[in-house]
Amino acid sequence: MSENAVLPAGEEPAGRPAPELPLFPMARSCPFDPAEKYAKLRMRTPVTEVGTPSGQENWLVTSYRLVRRLLVEPGLSSDRTNPGFPMPVALPPDMKRELDRVSEALLGPDPPRHTAARKTLISEFTVRRARAMRSRVQRIADDAIDTMAADPRPVDLVEAPALPVPSLVLCEVLGVPYADRALFQRRARTILDRASTPARRGTAAAEPQDHFSELITAKEADPGDDVLGRLTVRNRETGVFDHDALVGVAMLLHLAGHETTANVVSLGVVGLFEHPQQPAALTADPGLAPQAVEELLHCFTVLDTVYRVALRDIEVDGTRIGRGDGVILALGSANRDNAVFANTDRPDLRRPDRAHVSFAYGVHQCLGQNLARLELEVVLSTLSTLVTRLPGLRLAVPVGDLPFKEHSDAYGIFEVPVTW
Repeated sequence: MSENAVLPAGEEPAGRPAPELPLFPMARSCPFDPAEKYAKLRMRTPVTEVGTPSGQENWLVTSYRLVRRLLVEPGLSSDRTNPGFPMPVALPPDMKRELDRVSEALLGPDPPRHTAARKTLISEFTVRRARAMRSRVQRIADDAIDTMAADPRPVDLVEAPALPVPSLVLCEVLGVPYADRALFQRRARTILDRASTPARRGTAAAEPQDHFSELITAKEADPGDDVLGRLTVRNRETGVFDHDALVGVAMLLHLAGHETTANVVSLGVVGLFEHPQQPAALTADPGLAPQAVEELLHCFTVLDTVYRVALRDIEVDGTRIGRGDGVILALGSANRDNAVFANTDRPDLRRPDRAHVSFAYGVHQCLGQNLARLELEVVLSTLSTLVTRLPGLRLAVPVGDLPFKEHSDAYGIFEVPVTW
């Protein structure tokens, strides 16, 4: 981590804007699309100043070219303890300290500390390891679909298969008791919900630490053959993580691994229902599943933004981002940039251009993307088969009545009732 990550006492961040700034986050006009204002910003001012409800003033970057460039900019830091790091929602100091402590294990450090942490974990999330899980993921998906088909209608697509498949897979991979999943999921939703009060988010963030601390203590005594067990063994040699950092890694992997994948399934499947020719193409050709996964990730970016803070002055297309300024990179906007991608207003399972940034880019690119892709591919293939088994599978309510996660940092849908 650079010594410049924290401004000296009394020094003010440079390049602060005038009052009357646009407010971030920006509202969606269509539940399947990023905020409409992003498109206007991309064309006119792809680097623009915004205000947040926390009172901060940050830079918002909306074009694909600049987002991708800044994701690998060494002058930008992921250090959440930096006073200039963007905080869309104001948090009490004690809660912010707890969240900073957890994220410091993997999300927060810059190279070379981040490099060492990622190197310790990367072998657990390779393409080879993901492929080795395929048969198990398929059995889990088949069981979820069978449960769904047997339940009385309407059936919630989130409860089966969107949420249980990634949850059960991740619990098995990490070595986390599946019986705890409902508890963790409720707390994850509270943490990610920007509408939650600071007190509720603080409680939801603090309580899982005790559970994961007990789990890591058990792994340290009896590792077992799972990611967290192997990590504790490897860490005895490398010393990259202390106990608290291992707890933070476990929490982050669990939170990121099930909530986001479930949201891609729920949002993506409903989005495809809005364009019936697309799921029909998948049903006719199940081999399209890998392409369908990339298209869902491309069109329906559930983690819409990445946050950074400038360690030094940076010039971006003639705009000066000053040292200590917060930077918000709009991944969803970048994925819909019509200067790069054709027909961004609708999904296309045969889209030839696949260079989306839904898993970010560069050294902080999502560690679990190979496993997420496998889970999504299996779920989509299985759902495609289900459409043949259950002709007429459709939403049981109008799209406008679905409860979208409008205030969540991980966008999706709470419930998707379907019938046939």
